[in-house]
Amino acid sequence: MTTEIYRDAWGIPHLRAGSARELARVQGLVTARDRAWQLEVERHRAQGTSASFLGAEALYWDVFARRARLDDTARRCWAALEERDPETAGWVRAYVDGVNDGLAVPAAPEFARVGLAPGRWEPWTPLGVWLATHILFAGFPAKLWREEAVRHLGEEAVGLFAVDGPGSSGSNGWLVSGERTTTGHAVIAGDPHRFVEDPGVYQQIHLACPEFDVVGLAVPGIPGIAHFGHTGTVAWAITNAMADYQDLYRERLRRTGAGVQALGPDGVWHRAARHTETVEVAGEEPVEVEVIETERGPVIAGGPEGLDGTAPTPLALALRYPPRVTADLGFGALLPLLRARSVGDVDRAVDLWAEPVNVVQAADTEGGLLHRVAGRVPVRAEANGTRLVPAWEPGHEWRGWHEMPRAAELPDGIAVMANQRGLATPLGVEFAPPHRAGRIAALLREKDHWSPGDMPAVHMDTHLASAGPLLDHLAALDALSPEAAALRDRLLRWDRRMDATSTDAAVYAAVRGAVVRQLAAHPAFAALTAPPAYPEVFLPWLALLPRIGFALEHLLRAEELYGADRPAAVRAALEEVAEQPPAGTWGETHRLAPWRALASTSYDEPGLSGDHDCVLCTSAVPGLTDLAARGPAARYVWNLARREDSLWVVPFGASGIPGSAHHRDQLPLWTEGDLVPVVTDFDRLTKESDV
Repeated sequence: MTTEIYRDAWGIPHLRAGSARELARVQGLVTARDRAWQLEVERHRAQGTSASFLGAEALYWDVFARRARLDDTARRCWAALEERDPETAGWVRAYVDGVNDGLAVPAAPEFARVGLAPGRWEPWTPLGVWLATHILFAGFPAKLWREEAVRHLGEEAVGLFAVDGPGSSGSNGWLVSGERTTTGHAVIAGDPHRFVEDPGVYQQIHLACPEFDVVGLAVPGIPGIAHFGHTGTVAWAITNAMADYQDLYRERLRRTGAGVQALGPDGVWHRAARHTETVEVAGEEPVEVEVIETERGPVIAGGPEGLDGTAPTPLALALRYPPRVTADLGFGALLPLLRARSVGDVDRAVDLWAEPVNVVQAADTEGGLLHRVAGRVPVRAEANGTRLVPAWEPGHEWRGWHEMPRAAELPDGIAVMANQRGLATPLGVEFAPPHRAGRIAALLREKDHWSPGDMPAVHMDTHLASAGPLLDHLAALDALSPEAAALRDRLLRWDRRMDATSTDAAVYAAVRGAVVRQLAAHPAFAALTAPPAYPEVFLPWLALLPRIGFALEHLLRAEELYGADRPAAVRAALEEVAEQPPAGTWGETHRLAPWRALASTSYDEPGLSGDHDCVLCTSAVPGLTDLAARGPAARYVWNLARREDSLWVVPFGASGIPGSAHHRDQLPLWTEGDLVPVVTDFDRLTKESDV
C-alpha cells in the first residue's frame, strides 16, 4: 500500500500507510517537517545540551538534566524495551528514521538564526524527550519548599501552603455516559493545562493503517497518540493524578582517594558512581558538572562539600524516580492504545503505563466506561512523600508498587477529573483545590442530557469560587475611605466571573495581588524571601510570592497566620488599589505569554478570560504578574456516537513554522472557545504527497 499524507483545512496531518511500522516512519517524517525546530530543542533538552545554542538561560536546565541522568535513563529504558518488547522497539525505531529523514532539509528559520544544523535522533531519543517533558510533573521540588517552610515556620506550614504549586501541570476532564447525552452514547471532553508553548505541546494528527485508525493529540517527538485519542469505537483521555512517586534523599557524601562515598542506612560508607561532564554554553565558557549517583539515585543538588560548597555538615540531595529504578517508561502501552477497540483494551494497555501517573477516562460505542489511575507509584514510608528523608537512616526504602485505584461506577452518569482529591488520594500529598472539579460537576448537573456541541461552554466557564475568602474579608471592613468603600461595594456586587471583558475582574485581581504582596512583606515570612542554596531550576517552587498567591484562600481562612493581621493587610490592599484603580478590563493585563525557545517574530498576544481556579484555567501569578504562561494546551470533545462529530482545538496551529498559514490560525478559535471539527474521511481531505 502506498504511504499517503493528507491535510485538512487547518493543515492537520492525516496519514495512511500499509503497516503500523511504516505509519510510524511517516508520522516521524511529517512531525519533523512541521516542527523541526521544536524537535531539535526537545532533543537537546533531553540530552542536557540546549545551552550550547540557547545560551546561559538554558544552563540551569542542562545541569539538572545531566545530574539527574535523563539521557542515560532513556538509554537504559531503550535497551530494556528492545529486550522486553521488540515489536514496540522496532516501531519506535521506524519513527526515529522518519524524524531523521524529515530533518534533512529543515524549513524552520530558527536554525539559520542561531547557526545550528539539526542533529541526528537516536532510537532512545523519543524516550529521552518523554522523560524530560514529564520529570517535573510529580512536583518533587515542592518537597524543598515544605522543608524550607517547616524549618522557618513550623510543621503547620505544610498544610497552610498545600495547594497546586506554580510549577505543576493539571487538566480538566469529564466523562458523560450515554444515558446523560442526546445521542445515547458517551462523550468525553476536557483540556490539559500546561505551560503554553509555541509551537504547541500537542499535535493534532490522524493515523490510519490496516491495524487501526486513530485520531488524537500526539506529543511531538513521541510515536503514536498517548494521552488523548479516538479509534472510532473507543476514546480515552487523561489528567495528571497529582500522585507522589519521586523521592528526595539527604545524602552524606565524602571524598576518598577512589572517588566519592555515600553513607547508607546500614551505617556503612558505599562507593558512589562519579564522573564529570562538560556543558557547552553559547557565548560563554563551558561549565564542568560533577555527576554523582548513590544507591538511592542521581545527586541533583550539592555534593561532598554541601549545597553551597561551604556547609559545615556536607549535604547533597539524591532523586529517586521510577524509570531510573525499573528501566521502564511505559512505552509498551503506546501500540496497544492505538489498537484498542473497547474500554477493556484501553484498561489493559494502561496497565503498562509508567509515568507520569494519570487519571484515565475511556468510553466505547458498546456502552463501556472506564475511570481509573494508571502509572507506577512506590510503596514507602509516609515521610518520603512529604519532605526530604535521610539516606543514612533505615525505613525509607521502596517496598514494591501501589495497586492503581479505579472507580466501580459513575454516580449520576458522570465522572469529573480536575486534579482534585478523588481516585488518586491514597497516592498523593498535594492536590488541586476542588473548585474546578466542583464547578464542572455542578454545570453537568444543570441539564439531564448533553450534546457534544454543549461542551465548549463548560470549557470556557469563568466562575471563580476561590474568590470567596477575600470577598468575605472585604465585606467585614469598615471605616474605609470613600473611594475604598465604593470599590469594596463594587466587588461585593461582582458576579465572580473572570471574563476578559470585565472591569470588575480586573479590580478583583488588582486587590488580590496587593493582598498577596502585603502578606509576603510580613516579618514572619522574611526568612523565606531569600532563595535557599538549591539549583536555580528549582527556584520557581521556592519563591514566596507565588506560594502565597496560590495559597491565598487557605491563608485567609486559617485560624492564625504567624501574627499577621489579615484584615489590616486586606484594608491596606484595598486602599492602595482605590488610589489608582485599574482603568481597563481583565483581558488588557491578563494576556497570553507563551514560552518560545527562540522568538523569531514578535506577536501581539490576545487577552484571556479565566484564572487559576476557573474551569477556564489560564494561570497568572497573583501578586507578581497578570500574564498567563499556563492554560489549556488543547481542548477536545470525543463523541462516541459518531467520531466525525468530535471537536478539538490547540492554542496556535498545526505548523510550528513561523509565517506558515497554519502556524497561528487556530489561536482566535482557542481564545474565544470555538473548536475545529474532527475530519477522518480521507475523501474530504487534500492529498499532499505519497512517500
